[in-house]
Amino acid sequence: MQRDADALRDTGVTGVTVRLETPRGTVTARSGVGDLVTRRPVPRDGYLRLGSTTKTFVATVMLQLVGEKRISLDQTVEQLLPGVVSGAGNDGRTITVRNLLQHTSGLSDYIHDVFPDPGARTYFANRWRAYEPEELMGLAMRHEPAFRADAGWAYSNTNYVLAGMIIEKITGRTWEQQVHDRILRPLGLRHTGTPGTRPFLPYPHTANYQQFTVDGPMVDTTIPYRPFDSGADGSMTGTARDLNRFFGALASGQLLKPAELAALQNTVPVPENSGHPEDTRDGLGLFFTPLSCGGGYLGHGGSGFGYVIRAAATVDGRRTVTVSAHSRSADPKTSARQEDALHHLIDHALCRTV
Repeated sequence: MQRDADALRDTGVTGVTVRLETPRGTVTARSGVGDLVTRRPVPRDGYLRLGSTTKTFVATVMLQLVGEKRISLDQTVEQLLPGVVSGAGNDGRTITVRNLLQHTSGLSDYIHDVFPDPGARTYFANRWRAYEPEELMGLAMRHEPAFRADAGWAYSNTNYVLAGMIIEKITGRTWEQQVHDRILRPLGLRHTGTPGTRPFLPYPHTANYQQFTVDGPMVDTTIPYRPFDSGADGSMTGTARDLNRFFGALASGQLLKPAELAALQNTVPVPENSGHPEDTRDGLGLFFTPLSCGGGYLGHGGSGFGYVIRAAATVDGRRTVTVSAHSRSADPKTSARQEDALHHLIDHALCRTV
């Protein structure tokens, strides 16, 4: 695993951390540096931005509500949030909760509106700007859907903004409160939080760096870009230890009843050009990816300016791994090599026989 962490570092990543949990114990690896100025080492079990891994927590809450008969996967967005999804060909009467959780709604991703120009100038000019969920929905509703519900698959953060709004509508409490009460507290995940628009990571943590232009400098983006990933689609922070505990508990059935766990793992194909490994399929807040040794794993990733995180568990929840890479390249070929290195690291970690 150390060799795989070093191989990921050698693709140009400034700092790498890996934590693998197995029935026989824990294995960790670190590579690179914690920041480029002091060259301090990458901290052990430091705090991480979970990014879109937040979606798995939100989907779990939604499925718990399904198990309690407070909501149905086949209910439409219009029934739950009247008038929110409308205009420009968008129709909340045709989009179900299942479509939201599985990215089969066709709704436009609001990210294209809040960061239209992928440059450092835009990052620095707007990184403190935060949006309310209703504002983000207003932006997304200006665009026609990519396809009618159930007619395709396209990853869209807008889906989980709606999921967070639905949780609050059904329960009378925010999605953050529900995640704390239903997942973090019962599992004892004391180092996982829902900071919302608060931009600062607890210490210790590794600095994140984004390269905005090919051959350009690595820019410290540890302060995130607040216009996105500040809500139910990607705002959580935590540690690899906590994240492994969560994914292991989820996969092994500790958080969901059998029917809802089965629904979570009922998958649809993911297009080849989606950036996922070959033959990956999407469930409800979790992806299923085949392993080279047979079978597959359940997982989700997250990314933002300067970081990529991947969390995964074998389908029985007995082996879990979290990998974090703390810089991102502007060169598509380098990014592709880094994604391949991430996938191989996870595959090797979960396929090991010890």
